[in-house]
Amino acid sequence: MTSPAELERKVRQLDNDVQSIYEMLATIEATQRRQGNRLSEIVSAQAEQGVKLDEILQLLRDQRRE
Repeated sequence: MTSPAELERKVRQLDNDVQSIYEMLATIEATQRRQGNRLSEIVSAQAEQGVKLDEILQLLRDQRRE
């Protein structure tokens, strides 16, 4: 049978483990947010480059016709 002191120690350890898990989850969440923001920046930059490329291609097509 488990003594009250042993039971108390186990409860404290479990509480510490739970707190550690929450801290790790918070870190993971922050990392995923930063990565999501970076992906959004990349998508915007890629869209801008696509527009510029379309403009360049149109200019080249127009020059061929002349």
